[in-house]
Amino acid sequence: MPRQTRLELLGTPLHITQRGVNRCAIFVDEEDRRHYYELLRDAVHEHGIKVHAYVHMGNHVHLLLTSPERDALSRAMRNVGQCYVQAFDHRHRRSGTLWQGRFKSCLIDSERYLLTVYRYIELNSVRAAMVERPEQHRWSSVHANLNQRPDDLVTPHPVYLGLDVDPHVRAEAYRTWLRQGVSDDDLHQIRRHLQQERALGDAKFQAMVERALGRPALVRPRGRPPRSDE
Repeated sequence: MPRQTRLELLGTPLHITQRGVNRCAIFVDEEDRRHYYELLRDAVHEHGIKVHAYVHMGNHVHLLLTSPERDALSRAMRNVGQCYVQAFDHRHRRSGTLWQGRFKSCLIDSERYLLTVYRYIELNSVRAAMVERPEQHRWSSVHANLNQRPDDLVTPHPVYLGLDVDPHVRAEAYRTWLRQGVSDDDLHQIRRHLQQERALGDAKFQAMVERALGRPALVRPRGRPPRSDE
């Protein structure tokens, strides 16, 4: 059976994640992380993709981005994945599968959830107990979004820019937002929608996605669907 196409709408951000097979490490050291970063930076620039937030963990990556056309993201990630695996295998003298299937993606409602997903991604290293503060993790967009240092991979989203016209005030507003953390409900919603690759947003946003793409946008309930006579 062919794979179902992704939910993609021009101009609508996507939250994506890609993991190592069986939760194995995809980065062994800083050189691996740097090489992946450079491959990703070059690929998104080539395909006109704008990355708004990211974090590179030990066995997975998260990205929040906007793609200019259908399939541009798939082409970019395929190129990154293939080039990275070749270099990773050669450098570490290994062979076999590195990625856990294709990457997961989820459409994001800019009005309701965009900054929440920013925060979810950039606090990932804190939730994993890798660092105490997100700024202590080097491989993250948090440094650019807090106006600490430029990052060639990051393009701010208009919703983020709308926090304030002054970059310094905007960074402080975002710092305050970041410190509030992610609620348990938001964690649950983000993870469920990403796992099922649906549209994260309010009912109006999800209905719009379903009309535009002719595909379900809501998460499925857990468990076996009820029989018609139950």
